[in-house]
Amino acid sequence: MFLNNHYCSWFLMEKKDIISINEFSIDEINEIIEKAKQLEALEPEKKLQLLKGKVIACLFYEPSTRTRDSFKTAIARLGASAIGFDSADATSGKKGESLHDTIKMYEGYADLIVMRHNKDGSAKLAAGVSKIPVINAGDGKNQHPTQTLLDLYTIKKIHGSLFNLNIALVGDLKYGRTAHSLAQALSMFNCRLFFISPPNLKMPEHILESVRNYSEHEKIQDVISDADILYMTRIQRERFPDENEYQKVKNVYKLTAGMLKNVKPNMKVMHPLPRVNEIDKKVDDTPYAHYFEQAQNGVIIRQALIGMLLGAKW
Repeated sequence: MFLNNHYCSWFLMEKKDIISINEFSIDEINEIIEKAKQLEALEPEKKLQLLKGKVIACLFYEPSTRTRDSFKTAIARLGASAIGFDSADATSGKKGESLHDTIKMYEGYADLIVMRHNKDGSAKLAAGVSKIPVINAGDGKNQHPTQTLLDLYTIKKIHGSLFNLNIALVGDLKYGRTAHSLAQALSMFNCRLFFISPPNLKMPEHILESVRNYSEHEKIQDVISDADILYMTRIQRERFPDENEYQKVKNVYKLTAGMLKNVKPNMKVMHPLPRVNEIDKKVDDTPYAHYFEQAQNGVIIRQALIGMLLGAKW
């Protein structure tokens, strides 16, 4: 009695999986955002009926806090159950089981798989062998589509539109899958992109070739006064093949409250988290800090994605 039978998420049911942000059109992204907005307004007890009896497998081969727990919160608040693991050490992979076989096993236990893995392309591999939907919760340094969708949802809530904004992406642009996915998505909406990084952590060429209207910089101060969104990222120590190279750049950027004096009134600072040293905690007390609200939006966008993939209607 809680379902709106006039709505059918046809495109997600047709796609089956969420592997890369590049698989979505502007209209499809806007539809996801609109469905998330509608779901956010739905009473909690009605949400609990949407996926009652469904089982979601959360397979996290790589450490995670926000992504893992926001998925689990989303699952619980939709009335579904979660199974799976939080570490590769807790799987039969330690005994030599292949990813292929793990996926085939879980497709018999669950209605949908959420997977994070340290290998680029692992999500595509999983989707290729699974008969049930697969959501990529991050594959190596490649893609993180649900983070991108929650970022877009957050930006639209802040500015009312995703079109023609000035967005500065700061930090580890070489290894940061979040920055890769977000840059490609924002380019679809004709945003002006500022890529700020040390020379050895620049945005990869294949990403630059897929976006337009961008410029590269080494200093935050060069563009901060023009930005509508300042998107900070951490230097990803775990991706560096050489510890010495990480040590050279680990503290290259640190946003302080004093640097925000001449920014636009509605500029917001975002960060996929966790932060290390790149945002001073005094920034938390300014009206520009928006990263904790951003993280909270992960629950509603992931609820919408899971619900749409499994045919829930609201």
